Amino acid sequence: MLRAVGASPCEVRRPADLDGLDGIVLPGGESTTMGKLLRIFDLLAPLQDLVASGLPTYGTCAGMILLAAEVVDGRHDQELLGGLDITVRRNAFGSQVHSFEEDLTVTGVGDIHGVFIRAPWVERAGPSVDVLASVGEHPVAVQQGHLLATSFHPELTGSPAMHRYFVDTVMGDRGGQQ
Repeated sequence: MLRAVGASPCEVRRPADLDGLDGIVLPGGESTTMGKLLRIFDLLAPLQDLVASGLPTYGTCAGMILLAAEVVDGRHDQELLGGLDITVRRNAFGSQVHSFEEDLTVTGVGDIHGVFIRAPWVERAGPSVDVLASVGEHPVAVQQGHLLATSFHPELTGSPAMHRYFVDTVMGDRGGQQ
């Protein structure tokens, strides 16, 4: 999706891979495992520092959880990057069998299709957080300055609209590189 919107992505696997990044996308997956792997591969503290220093960051599903200030139904030892003034609830819409798809209107993006897989939702959004989309009363897309997060997986729809928004709007002048 990043290539589709003109960016030149690279994979980050080690701390040295963080050098020179213009932005980063934190993918979906299992957030507790991702947090453990960030610590094991010495990426947790450097990423926390980069997020805090203003690196444009987009978290999808588990990536949203990693960016949250607080997690409901998480593990007591769950590793987080933080940065977003939100509280998220893990697996809020239910288990794997409760996964679903829904059309959404996302502020700044327009109408898109959302794929929700064991998705979180935002229980609390701080005053500096803009809610961009909701399912019912639950926010599922938020932005706080250089941080963007969705509880759905836009990469599974074939539409690059959310990634274009990240590169063009959130990354701004920094967009299009790595």
